[in-house]
Amino acid sequence: MASPIPSMSALRALRQSIHSQIRQTNQVRHATLLRRPKRPYTFTQLITLSDGSAFTLRTTNPQPVYKSAKDIRNAPLWNPSSQKLLNVEEDEAGKLAAFRSKFGRGWDADAEKVSRGGN
Repeated sequence: MASPIPSMSALRALRQSIHSQIRQTNQVRHATLLRRPKRPYTFTQLITLSDGSAFTLRTTNPQPVYKSAKDIRNAPLWNPSSQKLLNVEEDEAGKLAAFRSKFGRGWDADAEKVSRGGN
């Protein structure tokens, strides 16, 4: 025997009960979206060292040419055996002169007395 065909109202009630169960269980996404890292635009820069040598470098600085006053060629930290660089009185940037104009020469007056022989 064949089963009886359900009425339209019975089908509608069955469909609503199935859909209400599906709607109650919302889908949850636990994964996070991984965004691409932002990479800044890089410019080509010509770097000129204090001895005149030059090289190019990719950098975020938009300045096309950079001239270095202090670098590995003229710093006593990089060249400890160079007697020319160990001269403390050489003041290319004027920082020593600015210090002396602001604070005077009292800080090295004691050293001069000791070198002269006291008093």
